[in-house]
Amino acid sequence: MVNDHGRRWGFLTSHAHVLLAIARDPGIRLRDIAAHCHIAERTVQSIVADLEHADYLSRERRGRRTRYTLRLDGMLHHPAEAHLSVRELLDIFPPHQRGDDEEDGPARTGSLRGLL
Repeated sequence: MVNDHGRRWGFLTSHAHVLLAIARDPGIRLRDIAAHCHIAERTVQSIVADLEHADYLSRERRGRRTRYTLRLDGMLHHPAEAHLSVRELLDIFPPHQRGDDEEDGPARTGSLRGLL
């Protein structure tokens, strides 16, 4: 969205966009997150490190790929949302339907409940 001053802004932070991308595909590559979120790959690396440091996710190397595990019961940090869990944030957004050519399991068609 562009405001009256010509500045672009949105309701979700880049951290939220990265978290959503990982929730939709735990085996997603950093470059694919960057393309999906319209941010630089280096920015994605920094955000993933932030999310890992804040204990919202963990990562595990599987060969040449990385698989992410979200900690859905972690609480949001901002005081206005501190009563909400990551799970509750992600449940607001519809799950992404994955294509047949993608790895790492079947498409998720329901909410994120029950993943962890």
